[in-house]
Amino acid sequence: MLYVVGLGPGGHEQLSYEAKEAIINSEVIVGYVTYMKLVKDLVKGKELVHNGMRQEVERCQKAIDIAVEGKDVAVISSGDAGVYGMAGLILELMHKQNIDIPVKVVPGITASIGGAALLGAPLMNDFCHISLSDLMTPWEMIEKRLHAASSADFVICLYNPRSKGRPHHLKTALDIMKQYKSEDTVVGLAKDVGRPKEEMIITTIKDLDETLVDMTTVVIVGNKETYVSNGRMLTPRGYSL
Repeated sequence: MLYVVGLGPGGHEQLSYEAKEAIINSEVIVGYVTYMKLVKDLVKGKELVHNGMRQEVERCQKAIDIAVEGKDVAVISSGDAGVYGMAGLILELMHKQNIDIPVKVVPGITASIGGAALLGAPLMNDFCHISLSDLMTPWEMIEKRLHAASSADFVICLYNPRSKGRPHHLKTALDIMKQYKSEDTVVGLAKDVGRPKEEMIITTIKDLDETLVDMTTVVIVGNKETYVSNGRMLTPRGYSL
């Protein structure tokens, strides 16, 4: 069996029972070295296969090769395996190589859901996910999606919002949003959700300090009805045009 496991944000209390069982039942664990550290007590005594960032294809291919040999193997990553995770890549590689082996995708809490719980209840109405990483998606397409989501006044969850290699993408995204959303629109920053340095910040598009945002931050931009109550971000369930 090939398990594709989402570990959630990182804390053990947010690791699902199904994910834990998949890891325990696997002979081999494949993943980025940082993810191994998140479940180090569960992978003791197992064969570990890990490498660095931007080597996802190699990791997934290795996991498939091991599963073809008849071993139970788990590919692990943070968040949900099917939301910017490894599930799609595993299935794509198997399709291209015409490989038919049992695969079980095990869901996990993705950053937007964990972040929303920390911030309050910002996702009570329609929302979307947009990644600001242009490693796999052309920036022109990302901009097109930002225009579409902003014009429809979705609550927008921004993944991979800002890195050393992409320091200005968040500012560009906010500039696009300001064409459709008020500068006073509520914005929530959820940093290191489920980890020791977990932190939440509630601000506005106008007052957002970009230097507080990094790759472990999910940025949730509200719609025109999102407000702050008792230090929590809230989007009402109903929506009046």
